[in-house]
Amino acid sequence: MTSLTGTGVLLRFNLRRDRVMIPVWVAANALMVLSMPNTLKGLYGTAAERADLLRQVATNSSFRALIGPVFDDSLGALTAWRVGVYAGALAAATGLLVVVRHTRDEEESGRQELLSSGVVGRRASLTAALLAAAVANGVLALLVTAGLAGQGGVGALAFGLGLAAVGMLFATTAAIVAQLTESARLTRGLTAGVLGAAFVLRAAGDSATTDGSSVLTWLSPLGWLSQLRPFAGERWWVLLLFAAAIAGQGTVAYVLAGRRDVGMSFVPTRPGPPSGRLGTAGALAWRLQRGAVLGWSIGFFLAGVVYGGLTDGVADLVGDNDKAREIFERMGGHSGITDAFLASMTGMLGLVATLYVVASVLRLHGEETSMRAEPLLANAVGRLRWASGHLVITFAGSALVMLLAGLGFAVGYGKEVGPVLGACLVQLPAVWVVGGLTVLLYGLAPRVAPLAWAGAGAVLLIGWVGPALDVPQPVLDLSPFGHLPKLPGGEMEWGPVLVLLALTAVLVVVGLAGLRRRDLTT
Repeated sequence: MTSLTGTGVLLRFNLRRDRVMIPVWVAANALMVLSMPNTLKGLYGTAAERADLLRQVATNSSFRALIGPVFDDSLGALTAWRVGVYAGALAAATGLLVVVRHTRDEEESGRQELLSSGVVGRRASLTAALLAAAVANGVLALLVTAGLAGQGGVGALAFGLGLAAVGMLFATTAAIVAQLTESARLTRGLTAGVLGAAFVLRAAGDSATTDGSSVLTWLSPLGWLSQLRPFAGERWWVLLLFAAAIAGQGTVAYVLAGRRDVGMSFVPTRPGPPSGRLGTAGALAWRLQRGAVLGWSIGFFLAGVVYGGLTDGVADLVGDNDKAREIFERMGGHSGITDAFLASMTGMLGLVATLYVVASVLRLHGEETSMRAEPLLANAVGRLRWASGHLVITFAGSALVMLLAGLGFAVGYGKEVGPVLGACLVQLPAVWVVGGLTVLLYGLAPRVAPLAWAGAGAVLLIGWVGPALDVPQPVLDLSPFGHLPKLPGGEMEWGPVLVLLALTAVLVVVGLAGLRRRDLTT
């Protein structure tokens, strides 16, 4: 038996388990990219408008930090500029989540030990996980290349390969971290931290120069993607940087995987104190989730500062472009361009906050499937008290991150503190509906609870792509965010807010009732 024996079987098993998650995330990413050329054509239909856009970006360091430099005025180049950073980050997130799910998650739950007792090689699970990530990124590359071929086949191929390369680079990063840590939660957190650092380095480098030539830009894989320059005189040699990094990280991951026992790590978790200090289920939930709350809080505060700093310049960037103004108004309401921009940006952060609540609720699912909940519930801790400890962290944590986002906007913008805070907090009912749906799935049908990620992906897709494509209002209303009042600038409407809060309560109550009646996963 070789170290790769059983890889094919594990790969098929992985793809079957991810038959919903991978298509949803890949489709959301591809649609975000492929919808952009027509949107940009409507916004900047003439050469003069595109030339003015390039001038505005070149003179606005804040927008370069947020999106990156632009190298050509063709629709293809503008598409790569407008969505490149975020499509690359989404591809990276997909790759790291797939690898962690099929490596450290499997070991933490004990399933990998069971598989390893059969005819499965030592490195088969790692190989199958990386191949599953490669399939996801390969499909994304094919969709992007085919969809953008009309803008230029060579540029489309470069952009598609660049997105896939970013995804695989962070997949191999996750593969290394999975060998170093014993916790899947810590693995995801550390790899996400690397992704966040890559974004910050790229933003700092791009804000300093107009052509991305800063050393900081070249220290970031997201910066490499922009420096590949799709549709703007492609630099094919940049793909060699990706290839070298992927091969190097993959080699390190394989060496480490061959030198440790299943379930162990090179950096073991420190033992706790000899006498316990966690006296309640809520205290345990906080101990388990405090790192995630801290990370999301910092990230949302910094995002608020960045978006707030862009607010004063948005009127100059939009100028007399009626199409751009219409998109902001569809996202943020029919008010002044500044209020519409603030409303659209706070709405985007609300959409991203749905990822936090899904991950936080599914922490219950992880505790149950890893068999850590069973011994806890065998003592004097009821299921509802145990679940409520985590749900308090979920809903209160989401309120905290949105509050800090509002404070970040206030710091970056420097005015209208109250209205901006209100605009952030009014997103919470819609965020909580997604959390309530996740509780419902977990309580009634734990086997399909991870489908909550598909729901969050659908909400993100409708919120991000819908206004740009001018989709019908009934489609936008499928998302709970489509029913929120557009603040600041619009009128506060309590009716939809109260309905969403009531819906959240019903979903949570029904989900907890299902949890109380069903058997635990064993």
